[in-house]
Amino acid sequence: MGMESSAESPQPVRTVLQAVGGWIDRLGAIWVEGQIAELNARGRMVYMTLRDPVANASIRVLCETSVLRRQEPSPGPGDRVVIHAKPDFYQLKGTFSLRAREIRHVGIGELLARLEQLRRTLTAEGVFDPARKRPLPFLPTTVGLICGRDSAAERDVLENSRRRWPAVRFEVRQVAVQGDRATREVIEALHDLDTRPEVDVIVIARGGGSMEDLLPFSDEAMVRAVAAAATPVVSAIGHEQDAPLLDHVADVRASTPTDAAKRTVPDVGEQLEIIRQLRDRARRVIRGGVDRELAWLASVRSRPVLADPVRETERLTEQVLELRDRARRSLTASLDRAADTLVHTEARLHALSPATTLARGYAIVQREDGSVVRSAAEPAVGETLRVRFAEDGLRATVDALDTEGEASGEAPAAGRSAPAAAGARGRKRRAAPAADDTAATTEGEQA
Repeated sequence: MGMESSAESPQPVRTVLQAVGGWIDRLGAIWVEGQIAELNARGRMVYMTLRDPVANASIRVLCETSVLRRQEPSPGPGDRVVIHAKPDFYQLKGTFSLRAREIRHVGIGELLARLEQLRRTLTAEGVFDPARKRPLPFLPTTVGLICGRDSAAERDVLENSRRRWPAVRFEVRQVAVQGDRATREVIEALHDLDTRPEVDVIVIARGGGSMEDLLPFSDEAMVRAVAAAATPVVSAIGHEQDAPLLDHVADVRASTPTDAAKRTVPDVGEQLEIIRQLRDRARRVIRGGVDRELAWLASVRSRPVLADPVRETERLTEQVLELRDRARRSLTASLDRAADTLVHTEARLHALSPATTLARGYAIVQREDGSVVRSAAEPAVGETLRVRFAEDGLRATVDALDTEGEASGEAPAAGRSAPAAAGARGRKRRAAPAADDTAATTEGEQA
């Protein structure tokens, strides 16, 4: 039922907006399909623009962040989705939008969501861990190849491999590479090649195709079978932009079947060039070492000791003789100086010796205890004294003291060295020889 109005009695804006809001409220919740053209998250709310991919039409969609996060992965710009929403009309500004209650991926988007969930699960289990990946053998004797029947991928791998290394051998297993039987046949072929000890590496190859065609190579059973294989596996599925889960679990990921052949089999030309370079490098190293040794040998041979060994011996002999003569002269001079010193010392000893003094006619008067009599007043009358001469001596007894020598300034007979004449002047002392001394007597006794 239309709203009555005329130029003379128009309806206010609020009345029109209220009527439009009432009509929209009566629509109820609906399911809408479209492609997300724009997505902005602001706090708890997400603002999207949903575009019709066929017609040039779009609508504004609002939802809470929790609604968007219920899907794994969360939808993003470019994804096709199905939205369960309630039409909403904002009367203050007269804008129309949809308030989303549920968002789902549709078509390829739903499939990608399942694959993303599987990838996260396998990653959490460590199936895609780079640490478990094995290196490929340098030169495999036999290569296992799993490919489609009469496929271009098989021809690319075989032709490029044999062109690079003609002696390489292949064990080919032709299987279905798309459809319901693909997963089962690929797994069976993988088990068969993995049990053969002569197979060094296994290549799983397939040409490009749609995402639905490549789905078997993202199957969980196939991914786990490749992870459990004891033989290194090379994945060569589709083109560079294709990335099935098999690429993540394989030991080596090749962008194309041709790239798989290059990664698996070495190029004989490149290897021969490497060998040639290594041979040249080894030759240069050996030649340089030999040249250095020859130069060292020539320098050693040019030394005088090897150029004329006899001359060197003669030179050393002359040095030895010269050193011997120098040593002899030095020793002779030292001995001569020592002899002169000894003679001088001996002469000094003779000059300073008491025996020399006694030999000149002096005598030493001593008491019985060995002390020297230095004055006539020291001994007592009747005391026995020893008179030592240069070669002999005698014992005498003091009869009297003669101190006249001291009065007249003469030296006492009993000093350190009394001359024999002093003994003659002391005849008045009448010293008698002791019974146990020599038979010598004084001049007074003889008279």
